[in-house]
Amino acid sequence: MKHVFGPVSSKRLGQSLGVDVLPSKSCTWNCIYCQLGRTKEYVTRRREFFPKEEVLAEIRAAVESGAAIDWITFVGSGETTLYKGLGWLIRETRKLTAIPVAVITNGSLLSEEEVRNELLEADAVLPSLNAGSPELFERIDRPAPGFDYRRHIDGLAAFRKVYGGKLWVEVMLIRGVNDTAEALQDIAGALREVKPDTVHIVLPTRPSTEPGVGLPEEAGVARARLILSGVAKVVCPAKGSMSLKNTQDVIETVSAITMRHPVQERELRHALDELVPDDPDQVERMIEAMLGSGRFKTLRLADGEIYWVQASDTRG
Repeated sequence: MKHVFGPVSSKRLGQSLGVDVLPSKSCTWNCIYCQLGRTKEYVTRRREFFPKEEVLAEIRAAVESGAAIDWITFVGSGETTLYKGLGWLIRETRKLTAIPVAVITNGSLLSEEEVRNELLEADAVLPSLNAGSPELFERIDRPAPGFDYRRHIDGLAAFRKVYGGKLWVEVMLIRGVNDTAEALQDIAGALREVKPDTVHIVLPTRPSTEPGVGLPEEAGVARARLILSGVAKVVCPAKGSMSLKNTQDVIETVSAITMRHPVQERELRHALDELVPDDPDQVERMIEAMLGSGRFKTLRLADGEIYWVQASDTRG
């Protein structure tokens, strides 16, 4: 499929069927931690990048396949709400199935009433809030001109006033950048304006193209939990396990995932072990076949972890 991938294991949403409605990489921000790499050219104007009927047909096919799906998640190769017609897709998806619908977004366009209205029927919306000051916002999120810090916070707060679903705000915690007591107190202040139901602390576990993006130490995570819990319930989701069950074409499935984010080799091997239990030789043959397809390459991080990315990826 062109737009739908998975279901894949999500830290927050269980077995999540991903729906990608954007060309890569279409975004209003150029975040230092982005798993998709750098934003070469900002996209700030909403449009229907692909026919919405085409996207809906793929969602219908995935739902009717009988795959175990906990959430249908709209998540673009960039900023999801840039897709004009997202509201129509959410409404039509809800007519198809009782499976809840989530939207992952950086929240940069919630300052626009049209965007806020399009998200009202989603069961959960997960926007980003990584900084509590204009200076740190510019350093971490590096927005397009005009998308300043105050516009971001005001947009999130305006959405909260009209949205009755689950508002789960994500805070990407980066070592030495926004995990200090001062930075976290500032973020807590911003969250008080937004009034989320839950704060999700997320960590930069996937490789970034930018130097200096590191995992916070345990003390930094504990500090974030303590300070941000003064505003709302804090969740630091455990990493889910990748699954390739019910996959008809392993190479196509893994390729669809690596188009959206790097895949840890440990996770991939575990998923293959589930497909062919007690047959390590077959797992190795499958690994060799995938690498031999020319569609992937591997990256080894400083901590020794190996990730799979698209062969065209410019990292490493």
